[in-house]
Amino acid sequence: MANSQAKNPRNGHLRRRYLARRLEILRAAGKEFRVRGFAETGMRDIAAAAALSPANLYNYFRGKHEILFFCQDNSLDRMISALDKARRMRTSAATKLRMVIVSHLRCVLDEVEGSAAHLLTTALPRRQQRYLVTKRDKYEEGVRNLISAGMRSGEFVHCDPALAVRAILGGLNWSVQWFSPEGPLTAAEIADRFADYLIRGLLTKPDALQRLSIDRETRLSVRETVPQEVKKRASVR
Repeated sequence: MANSQAKNPRNGHLRRRYLARRLEILRAAGKEFRVRGFAETGMRDIAAAAALSPANLYNYFRGKHEILFFCQDNSLDRMISALDKARRMRTSAATKLRMVIVSHLRCVLDEVEGSAAHLLTTALPRRQQRYLVTKRDKYEEGVRNLISAGMRSGEFVHCDPALAVRAILGGLNWSVQWFSPEGPLTAAEIADRFADYLIRGLLTKPDALQRLSIDRETRLSVRETVPQEVKKRASVR
């Protein structure tokens, strides 16, 4: 009986609608967190922004801490997915790192849940903090490995890859504090310029940056929306 219910197309449709609604709430909450601040934002504020009644909101999330966790977890899934895609590509280390940088910045600037991912991370319970820190460490290690691979191939100068990756990720994450959608540059333009600045310092031949190009596959990968596997597992742990 349980198997027949799981295969029921209606159940699958309802599940997709449920997950899509959670993402809508996530984006509404992320926007409220940015404007009001996490401490000042209440569930009623989030419900109003998501066009839901407070009672209905609790059908999707038990509280704002759960929403903040979902913001961070979902953003990390997007970043790790972009990193994995870059690592599989047969191209230069600089092109791979550029794709990761652009994807990371577009995530934190273009997606409100991405920007919320860097708000008050210590506001979460310790168990959830530990889970997210483990996932962030995995992402940081992957980016560090890209830099190390570029050093081994002679494409990047010899440096401390751990220090380099922290400088890169620190600069990318801090952009949330000063970026304005109404500013003179779009998130995409800032992402491209950041990639140029951050990669130039690593190249053994800085003039190679002028020849560095992102092919069509890479550009499509950068613009890709939330991966299907992320959507399927978009539930709070």
